[in-house]
Amino acid sequence: MTRNKRRPSPESVLATPGDLALSAETLPSGLSARMIEELPVAICLTDQTATLIYVNPAFTAVTGYSADEVVGRKVSLLADTSTPRQVYEQMWGQLNRGHSWTGLLANRCKQGLVYLAELTVAPLQDPVTGCHYFLGIHRDVSGLHRLEQQVRNQKTLIESMVDAAPTAIALLDETGKVILDNHEYKKLVGDLRGREPATEFLRTLRENMDDSFQSDYQSGKSFHDRELSVDPGNRGLPRWFSCSGIWFREQNGSADAFFKPVRQAYLLLVIVEITNLKRQQEAVAMNGMRALLAEQERVRSMRETLDAAIFQMQAPLNLIAAAYDLLERRSPAAGGDMAALRGVLRQAVSAGREALAKLQSSLPEVPPEAPMPVNINQLLREVLELCTPRLLAGGMVVDWRPTAMLPALIGREGRLRALFKQLVDNAIDAMEDNRIKVRELRITTLRQGEEDILVTIEDSGPGIPPELRFKIFEPFFSTRGAQKRTGLGLALAQEVVNEHRGMICVDPDCDHGCRLRVLLPVKSHDGC
Repeated sequence: MTRNKRRPSPESVLATPGDLALSAETLPSGLSARMIEELPVAICLTDQTATLIYVNPAFTAVTGYSADEVVGRKVSLLADTSTPRQVYEQMWGQLNRGHSWTGLLANRCKQGLVYLAELTVAPLQDPVTGCHYFLGIHRDVSGLHRLEQQVRNQKTLIESMVDAAPTAIALLDETGKVILDNHEYKKLVGDLRGREPATEFLRTLRENMDDSFQSDYQSGKSFHDRELSVDPGNRGLPRWFSCSGIWFREQNGSADAFFKPVRQAYLLLVIVEITNLKRQQEAVAMNGMRALLAEQERVRSMRETLDAAIFQMQAPLNLIAAAYDLLERRSPAAGGDMAALRGVLRQAVSAGREALAKLQSSLPEVPPEAPMPVNINQLLREVLELCTPRLLAGGMVVDWRPTAMLPALIGREGRLRALFKQLVDNAIDAMEDNRIKVRELRITTLRQGEEDILVTIEDSGPGIPPELRFKIFEPFFSTRGAQKRTGLGLALAQEVVNEHRGMICVDPDCDHGCRLRVLLPVKSHDGC
């Protein structure tokens, strides 16, 4: 190897690099060369033929070649064959146009090991001699590349595992925006017709979990196996999901948070579909529910019959008691027939009150029921399934339009089921008239603001005259034939609605048939 005796010094060439504003005269003598020598990055200088004419100590540390070993040789001695030819073509194309180039090359050091070099090459011209040179600055980024590749591999592995999971998984930031999801989650987006599942599910979870959701977020506490349902109405059967969430915080990676660490909160939401399990449970529970409702119907019928008997006996008993009181006031000392009549009346009043007391004590007691979260959509579906035989027998069409996701209503499930069962039964009774040609039952559920749920039950029957819209909620009143006027009408429905601090009314704007509106608060004031 021959050494170029007349190679320029770094001070004479690099201190005047083209149009740089800083010139050698503005620096203390010898500082330019000292700067190049002390830089911790590898620097080399080549002439126009890519022959090395200068290298700094850092170059030797990176490549293993000393200045005596490489000066006068082509810089290509560092090249490894694993670098694609196109990379060199791109580099020389830039340099020949007078532009600098930055990129990655696979280089081979003196020991034979290949390392990844991040290289920047800039064309220079000596303003005195007019000679052209190339300044190369590079550093070994093999370790950084290895770490980056490990991160990519781990990310790919994690994404593959997440995508292969049979459950829907989504990662959300503090604003609720989905920043990462898997294939099952994307399928759920399609099933919900473009609505964001995480937004819908979290809204329902917040309402169902009440204040505990926010407290879990503040403390970083996870929640597990929170069940909710999505009801598509006439488009299909409801789907059930079990949701679990894990809060965690991550260091903010922005530059302004380097010295003042900022931790960002994220929620990992895992959604498991449990529809098949719920349907199996419902199939088992439905048989028991039919038996329970049949028993409740018998108890209700007995109560109605006894209440009717008490009501019918109360009127004549009051008349007898009034007659006795009248005689007692007018002729308290009269004897003979009047005394005998007073005695008979007294015995009649006593016997009547004793009979009423026995009847009242015979009334079946309604077992107390504790308030619990109730899914109104699910409750109405159960009622429709229980009424299916009558609906089919009557040739009736059901138009079921629920709001897909409703918050759980805190109430007495059995009482609410009896309420809706009675309303649906009444609607079916109204449409069983042979004169009704179009027989359609329409049921909808809606959210009313943030606090209430509105249930609408509409039938295509003969409807209710305006003058009777309030009377139907009175005891023993019915718009049906006299042979059926033995019950309490909609008084029991009114009673259940009152228990839940709700409202029930006949919609006056319904032109055809009858439309009942039931408004129930999600949480009533008495904790029901």
